[in-house]
Amino acid sequence: MTTQEKLLKRLHIIEGQVRGVREMIEKKKYCIDVITQTSAIRNALSSIEDSLMESHLDTCVIDQIKKGKEKTTKDEILKVYKLKRK
Repeated sequence: MTTQEKLLKRLHIIEGQVRGVREMIEKKKYCIDVITQTSAIRNALSSIEDSLMESHLDTCVIDQIKKGKEKTTKDEILKVYKLKRK
């Protein structure tokens, strides 16, 4: 299974989790149970981001550096780093 296929499969699962949270809220489920599920969704999205970054570092970054685009590469990585810190 390719990285893209794995990510798409994981996103499909996350979609189901989000629908489940909506249903939990509609049914007025216990708040802690809803928070537990939203935390699981956030962790799953973070895992997808990590996988995408790893793939980016393995491919795009290497290609950009070979093409002499070190500044672009550095700027992109810093941008993502700052986003992750928020």
